Amino acid sequence: MFDYTVARARAFFVFALISAFAIQIAVVPASAAGALAIGKCGAYGQAFDYPAEQSARAAALKQCKGDCSAVTMKRACAALSLDMTKPCGAHGYAVAPRISSALNEAMKKCYAFGGKECVIRAWACDARG
Repeated sequence: MFDYTVARARAFFVFALISAFAIQIAVVPASAAGALAIGKCGAYGQAFDYPAEQSARAAALKQCKGDCSAVTMKRACAALSLDMTKPCGAHGYAVAPRISSALNEAMKKCYAFGGKECVIRAWACDARG
């Protein structure tokens, strides 16, 4: 014979477990913002897994020496490539959903801007990239 009391207790336990898990997911903030700062002559700064894009941008710019600009990434990756023979010359950067795409695009841009021996100088991915 089927015991409804045991079935009800099991159902309540499963419901409580699922509810606790859902609350945990909702309460824990997802850190998924990053930035890559780019300056002259190979200068750079990077920040990843920040709660907001503005705080990631500020952290990346703080690391970068000189006159720098920053690109942000959210659930993505960023890469910086520069010409190894002339660090103050051609460079390229990219932001893409996957690291492989960001690396490839940064290299392509470096060569497109006149680089002869482009290499990856820096890269970063946020929590979801």
